[in-house]
Amino acid sequence: MTKQELISQVASATGISKRQAGDAVNALIDTISKELASGKKVTLTGFGTFMVSHRAARKGVNPQNPSQKIDIPAVDVPRFKAGKGLKEAVR
Repeated sequence: MTKQELISQVASATGISKRQAGDAVNALIDTISKELASGKKVTLTGFGTFMVSHRAARKGVNPQNPSQKIDIPAVDVPRFKAGKGLKEAVR
């Protein structure tokens, strides 16, 4: 499902216009992104938790030259852990 398809589904499920649904979806995405950027986690009970994980620096191999070793720097990455309700809905 694309973002536009999600907006259409939200609009039809709630009876609001696609513009209003788009604004709501964008506001949700922006809010989650800002919270993660500030190092906080976002928990939607029954759905899941968005969080930031730290990936430590490590050694790697240059894919264009496999004999060359490279240093991969440490980085913070977004993560999502599905909640119980979402897991049960998928099963």
